[in-house]
Amino acid sequence: MPPPRKIDLLPSELRRWLQEELKDRGFSGYEELADALNFRLEDEGLELRIGKSAIHAWGQEFQQYAKAQEQAQDEIRTFLEEASLKDEVDVTSALFQQLTTIQWRLQMAMADPKNLPDPRGMKDLTTALNNLIRSTSLRDEIAQSVRNEMARKLDEAVAKGDAKAEAAAAAREVLGFA
Repeated sequence: MPPPRKIDLLPSELRRWLQEELKDRGFSGYEELADALNFRLEDEGLELRIGKSAIHAWGQEFQQYAKAQEQAQDEIRTFLEEASLKDEVDVTSALFQQLTTIQWRLQMAMADPKNLPDPRGMKDLTTALNNLIRSTSLRDEIAQSVRNEMARKLDEAVAKGDAKAEAAAAAREVLGFA
């Protein structure tokens, strides 16, 4: 197994700084960036030094990753703009389907050791799937709670004589919790 890349040995706050700097500099100016990074490393008392070639190689990978993220966000934003609120369940379903499709493609690509994906991307994808599943479950629980409360109020109104049983039954039918 090859040794880890020097960039991968950076503390997470410096890696985030490097990512922001790469974006701000338009993924160029690697020599100046190497000087700035090495100054920060020295300032923090770290003996690690990283050359412009290593930053360039890593920067190109990060640029592709950032571009793919931006494209995915644009597609999802466009999809959500076209969908109305009444289609929220369809939107959630479509987003879940997109994420699972991406996950499946990654798993298929991983069959070839030469195509191993960036582990950060896998972690982000897994986190996104988990968050989507949790939000869907939570939304379903909230919706069920609201339906239960409406049903309780209808039952109370019928019991008090404030509403007729037929009207309450019709309301249940219309609201979808008959």
